[in-house]
Amino acid sequence: MFKNLFKKNQSNSEESKFILPLEGKLLPIEEVPDPVFSQKMMGDGAAIDPTNGTLISPVDGQVVNIFPTKHAISLMDNNGREILIHVGLDTVTLKGEGFTSHVEDGQKVKQGQKLMDIDFEAIKDKVPSIITPIIFTNLKENEKVVIENNEIKIV
Repeated sequence: MFKNLFKKNQSNSEESKFILPLEGKLLPIEEVPDPVFSQKMMGDGAAIDPTNGTLISPVDGQVVNIFPTKHAISLMDNNGREILIHVGLDTVTLKGEGFTSHVEDGQKVKQGQKLMDIDFEAIKDKVPSIITPIIFTNLKENEKVVIENNEIKIV
């Protein structure tokens, strides 16, 4: 159910598997209650209204950056696709409270590997929303993200 595919964007047309990094309800990016995300200022993507606080890697790749406040993590898959996972909205104000990272910058990760634990119960009343945007920051000009059959796809 959480297995997703997006095209590799290379002439050999291989596909890369992408799984959802959090359990929860998958939402179009336009439904994120923050214009920075809903208006795609950082890139196209989708979002998850999480039901579980275990954040896993959606791809095989590398951790590019864990923000000092642990509220966001950027990854690059083995095909060069950049993915930003921003846990909740205005969570930067928590200064790391409720977040436990299990990886570090530059670390290679495998799909399904635990990246972080988030205590959503502890933070949900301190931020506007725990909806978590997943942004693809380096899509080609003609690519877009669509949600189809509870999967994120790049077309």
